[in-house]
Amino acid sequence: MKSLPLADPGIPDTRSPLRLLGWLARMQWPTLLGGVGFGTVWMLAQAVTPALIGRAIDDGVADQDGSGLLLWSGALLVVGIVMAGAGIMRHRFAVINWLTAAYRIVQLVTRRSVSVGAELPRRMPTGEVVSIGASDLAHFGNAMDVVGRFAGSVVAFVAVAVILLQTSTFLGLVVLIGVPLLLVAIGPLLRPLQRRTMTHREMTGQLNSLATDIVGGLRVLRGIGGEATFHGRYAAESQRVRDAGVQVGRLQSVLDALQVLLPGLFVVLVVWLGARLAVQGTITAGELVAFYGYAAFLLVPLRTATEFANKLIRAHVAAGRVCRLWAVQPALGQPAHPADLPARGDLVDHESGLVVPADRLLAIVADDPAAAAAVADRLGRYRAGRVSYGARDLDEVALSDVRERVLVSDQSATVFSGRLRDVVDPKGTASDTAVEKAMETAAAADVLTAGADGYDAVVEERGRSLSGGQRQRVVLARALVSDPEVLVLVEPTSAVDAHTEARVAERLGAHRRGRSTVVATTSPLLLDRADEVAFLDGGRVVATGTHSELLAADPAYRAVVTRGVEE
Repeated sequence: MKSLPLADPGIPDTRSPLRLLGWLARMQWPTLLGGVGFGTVWMLAQAVTPALIGRAIDDGVADQDGSGLLLWSGALLVVGIVMAGAGIMRHRFAVINWLTAAYRIVQLVTRRSVSVGAELPRRMPTGEVVSIGASDLAHFGNAMDVVGRFAGSVVAFVAVAVILLQTSTFLGLVVLIGVPLLLVAIGPLLRPLQRRTMTHREMTGQLNSLATDIVGGLRVLRGIGGEATFHGRYAAESQRVRDAGVQVGRLQSVLDALQVLLPGLFVVLVVWLGARLAVQGTITAGELVAFYGYAAFLLVPLRTATEFANKLIRAHVAAGRVCRLWAVQPALGQPAHPADLPARGDLVDHESGLVVPADRLLAIVADDPAAAAAVADRLGRYRAGRVSYGARDLDEVALSDVRERVLVSDQSATVFSGRLRDVVDPKGTASDTAVEKAMETAAAADVLTAGADGYDAVVEERGRSLSGGQRQRVVLARALVSDPEVLVLVEPTSAVDAHTEARVAERLGAHRRGRSTVVATTSPLLLDRADEVAFLDGGRVVATGTHSELLAADPAYRAVVTRGVEE
């Protein structure tokens, strides 16, 4: 039994689509080899069946020899049993190969997306990533699935050609030369099919990106009355994608038709030639029946060969998408030799001069909100800049270790769908007491009491079932449950009323006692509860102190806080 997902999907070779497909095949070579082996036995069993039938006719029926008929009938039974067993095992390996390839790709894409982080949506449309997960995975699986049957088809074709050459050199050469010519006749359609498939795939990704933008901004579109405009744009793009799909389907239908027509004409030719040889006495009646069986059987390898080419084209297009995704590099690289973070220490942003003392609640007020957000991003190592923790610079530490110690929760934080309990505690490791305490600190009791299901209530995608304030407080509770060494919050109460904000401000310091907490805000309620406030002007810390001290001593600080209240 194959265990999925894979413990280690490996490091792919993304220098080119073909290299990626080759790497994928090498990574699962044992099961791929098993599929090839059983596929070969399965096809060979079918290939020798016409010969056995021909011998049964000649030795048993024509010669009226009952023992000969019984002998060849028994041989047919044995071959049939072998064919059935090999077919079952071939199918099992085909399914394993399909699933292994698909799971490996989805794990690789997911891991790469996570490692690239915020850089991915800047460099690659969301619809492209969605299309990889929605449709491209099947093409990788299909390519690995068909390998076993294709290899068996090649071996079976050679075996049939050898048998035919031994029986009739003329007919053997007709088959040996004719089948490759049929493939050559179909070949010119493959390149246009690849071009049209790539065009259709590109347009599908763009359409998915448009759909993602519309869904994400539906509330805004309704507010400005732009629903009809974007609906018309999506409908027009959909028709273009449909037309491109029709172009692919049109060429695909011609290819499918030729896969039936050309082999059918070839079978007629072989049977006609064989019948003439039988009339002339060159071959026996049994050999004629066998030739007909071979000609009919050769349809299978031929169609398998064209199917292999077709699926390989689609997998090649899909592999190109994955290679492009892999080419997106994280904005911040990993150190070659990661160092360990000290157990405790102050967090210092050298660019702004901000010092986050251990075990303190520090508030940041900035004349420009973007400056405060930039500091938060640097503290969490989402943006380049020298930040040290104790005596160690964060760019010397593995990014995963930084994420364990420093958590940044800003206004763009997403609420995923699922049970409320799982949304607040996505790792599933927190105790009920910790979850309840976080919800209380975030003043999110109304989210629990809004329905009868409590923590089992289902939260819809992006928190659509919650109000703006409820969604913000659930995000805050989720950050508190994680309980990091350093928690950085960016405007955590901007969407809640003053009464609720006061409760959050009153409880936050006590909840985070013994840990470092940074809050970027202009809320007087939160600022008044902070152990220290740092005022940023032009991206640099120009004053520190308590909220009361800064209000009394710094007119610029007072103007920013007052402006925040008025807004």
